[in-house]
Amino acid sequence: MSSTSDPAGDPAGDRTRAGAESVRSLTVGGRTLRVAVRRGDGSVPPLLLMNGIGASLEVLQPFVDAVHPRRTVIRFDVPGVGGSPRPVVPYVLATLTPVVAGLLHELGHDEPVDVLGLSWGGGLAQHFAVQHRRRCRRLVLAATGTGSLMVPAHPRVLAHMLTPRRHRDPRYAEEVAAMLYGGTVRSDPGMAARVLHSASRLGPRRGYYYQLAASAGWSSLPFLSLIRQPTLVVAGDDDPIIPTVNARILARGIPRARLHLHHGGHLALVTEARELAPVVEDFLDGPA
Repeated sequence: MSSTSDPAGDPAGDRTRAGAESVRSLTVGGRTLRVAVRRGDGSVPPLLLMNGIGASLEVLQPFVDAVHPRRTVIRFDVPGVGGSPRPVVPYVLATLTPVVAGLLHELGHDEPVDVLGLSWGGGLAQHFAVQHRRRCRRLVLAATGTGSLMVPAHPRVLAHMLTPRRHRDPRYAEEVAAMLYGGTVRSDPGMAARVLHSASRLGPRRGYYYQLAASAGWSSLPFLSLIRQPTLVVAGDDDPIIPTVNARILARGIPRARLHLHHGGHLALVTEARELAPVVEDFLDGPA
């Protein structure tokens, strides 16, 4: 394992900041990941966040800010996205989850952690919960589904998901926001551009395609019953990317799952973080 700090002059603020948050690069299993850790007081298990496709860890900042400061929050850029360098060879979810487990070890977290996966990250979180079940205490699945075997979005929505353009072009992100993300973004499409681009870092385009390919053909549908952790499924009633029926499938297929439906869209965990963070924390702190 190796660790490096980003340059102090980085415009993304990748350095130790007020609130005991630090950002650095760690190499685990031959893959280098940019990692952000906001230190809590150790009174509750750490919360590991797994992000959506093409999104750097900065996109999750509103949610991190809404989580109580007693809770340690860990997030990372997948290979080739944000500040993580492009991988030498492609990866799949089954080969990335051991890297994430190794990352937790290098950070000194060998105890079980809580895991939240958003969108694409929800697939990674499901795989982690099965492949590393002793490392995952509780699971939160937000705006996500079962992978390739799920009720798909409209073909027009899927077509926009095939390229990283919305992450690289704020004007384009605003143009397609209502159609892609739904919820409050419909009345304020500029919100999508602000969320996806505010203080974010862009990795090489190839990183997006690697991430897209990593989940191609993958589905959790055959092994939902193997997810034994208490699970909260969070879904909006206006999510064009992940139709709500997919959340119901997850909640019915996972033995200890419960469903929280809210009035919102695909980005609600970030755009409505103040409303959804308490829902997530009530679940994490609740009875088994």
